[in-house]
Amino acid sequence: MSKTLMILLGPHAVGKMTVGQALAQKTDLRLFHNHMSIELARKLFSHGEPEWGILNETIRQTVFELFAKGDFPGLIFTYMCAFDMQSEFDYLHKLIDLFESNGADCYVVELCADFDVRLERNKSENRLQHKESKRDLAWSEAEMRRTSEKYRLNSYDGEELPFEHYLKLDNTNLSPDEAAQLILTKFGIMEKKNGEE
Repeated sequence: MSKTLMILLGPHAVGKMTVGQALAQKTDLRLFHNHMSIELARKLFSHGEPEWGILNETIRQTVFELFAKGDFPGLIFTYMCAFDMQSEFDYLHKLIDLFESNGADCYVVELCADFDVRLERNKSENRLQHKESKRDLAWSEAEMRRTSEKYRLNSYDGEELPFEHYLKLDNTNLSPDEAAQLILTKFGIMEKKNGEE
């Protein structure tokens, strides 16, 4: 069975999860958005406690290994990458190597959108439903601004990135479904047949 890893990168509220949901609907890939582990870990530990990071990463690594080594079509993983930190690329390449060593094709998509659009998306019902920690909107918006000032959360235009299959997509004016379709077309990934579950 052919296997796929799709990594969706980008800053807060750019649409990683919603584009991932659209990709999952169109394909046999399963979505593991980053807050699935974050929200579970924060129910047990505060973000500043070392145990929070250990649990969050343990969950993720277990999911990655189960999908890389198991008999599944593949995985969509969303991640907010600091493009100015080499350790982030090391982390992503370790993930890609795990899947490629198990016969998977790996694709990296970087989403970008205007900040004002992202502020509006930060309030969306779908986002707040799946990301409990974002429901304090004043805190969430302040955290968006603070993190965006501290880290570079998108690549520079024309920047060479160390990924074999890569797409940078401005989804400011795209619906999640439109963005997903462009991604599938770019990489030649087949949609599942109508009516398939």
